[in-house]
Amino acid sequence: MTASSRSAPALVLFRRDLRLADHPALSSAAATGAPVIPVYILDNETPGRWRPGGASRWWLHQSLRSLASDLEARGSRLVLRRGDTERALLDLIEETGAHSVFFTRGYEPFQRALEGRLKSSLEARGVSLRRFGGQILVEPESLANLAGEPFRVFTPFFRALSQRGAPSTPPPPDTLAAPDRWPRSDVLESWSLEPTKPDWAGGLRAAWAPGEKAARDRLALFIETGLPSYPARRDQPGTDGTSRLSPHLAFGEIGPRQIWHAVKAAAEAGGDEAAAEAYLREVGWREFSYHLLFHFPHLPDEPFRPEFAAFPWRDDIDALEAWRRGRTGFPIVDAGMRQLWQTGWMHNRVRMVVASFLIKHLLLPWQTGEDWFWDTLVDADLANNAASWQWVAGSGADAAPYFRIFNPVLQGEKFDARGEYVRAFVPELARLPASLVHKPWTASATALREAGVTLGETWPHPIVEHTAARARALAAFAFVKK
Repeated sequence: MTASSRSAPALVLFRRDLRLADHPALSSAAATGAPVIPVYILDNETPGRWRPGGASRWWLHQSLRSLASDLEARGSRLVLRRGDTERALLDLIEETGAHSVFFTRGYEPFQRALEGRLKSSLEARGVSLRRFGGQILVEPESLANLAGEPFRVFTPFFRALSQRGAPSTPPPPDTLAAPDRWPRSDVLESWSLEPTKPDWAGGLRAAWAPGEKAARDRLALFIETGLPSYPARRDQPGTDGTSRLSPHLAFGEIGPRQIWHAVKAAAEAGGDEAAAEAYLREVGWREFSYHLLFHFPHLPDEPFRPEFAAFPWRDDIDALEAWRRGRTGFPIVDAGMRQLWQTGWMHNRVRMVVASFLIKHLLLPWQTGEDWFWDTLVDADLANNAASWQWVAGSGADAAPYFRIFNPVLQGEKFDARGEYVRAFVPELARLPASLVHKPWTASATALREAGVTLGETWPHPIVEHTAARARALAAFAFVKK
């Protein structure tokens, strides 16, 4: 490295990696000894369907504010720009004289296309583009089945992943060398990421604390108090039985390698190895989703199993709106959709129930649910979202069979036996006894009156009848099999 290149700053482009620890791109840039300019670009060129939804934009605002504060504590700053990423980087290179750009790779089709464009345009100008892993455990090119092809089944994938383990995690840099002159930065508030009127984010603020420190604290608390009971409580939405790390992972405030090592360490220190294995399998499903998206980039848009392209979906805007607003008349479904609307998150067991209901009871395309989750989830993640919806639809890799149709009443009675979850998000039914809270239409007139419930007024009648809806779904699936 020449003297001039040592004095030239290095740009570190942050994307879905809004943390300082376990950040190989940042650590490598700091190790050069050059001044480091951290940058985040709000790219207006992201394909319209996959631009950040409202809940993601709210989280992004908080996360960027937290990251900026953490950088300032190390003598640095976060430079904000808005617009086309390639153009914004070229402008910054011209303004700062930067000779290198460090970044964490992405796996979404549009991110991969962007990285290809950056490589061509920056290297043509003599600027080094250095790409690092860190968003997933193992890079997707490095795992293959015995035939040398991408895995399509989770269990052998997870076996190979577990044998490989997770790379070590670099610590956050203590300090970051600052440039002689900082380039201009947008003001975060000028991006209008937070809602104004109406301000619908009150429930999100009450439920979440975005940022790297909050992510570390949540992981530590989960390992101490939640992990031992995870296998028993993970499917009970009325209890706090999951880690709730998904939005922190989605924004890269914590990395999967950090989680992997921390859970493994807890098990090796005398913790419950079975509980650790159960939780790491969920981390493995996230990893599997990313490998699928990388190898099959059409996953968010088209059925993985091509025969499902002929599926006879319905078009029913009223049913879709009832589902979105939690007004289907099925308490476990409606509680889940209201939890999503209020907090930007939904318990994973309930996600499966509401997805099955949309796809199989209402015969509405899985893409409509995928789009709604993308807009309303704080943990919206293209790989997870697409793979999970296709899994429920039966059209994905290693998917649940289409004829597995959840009965929402039985699901509620099994996993929310005392009705705590339903009562938390469906206050109209709070006074019904547990024996009726998941099927209020079966209650006697006396029980309904005592609970203050009037069917068709304070609480809707079910918009479909389960047995008939199940038969209709199976008939549609038979059509596909032909």
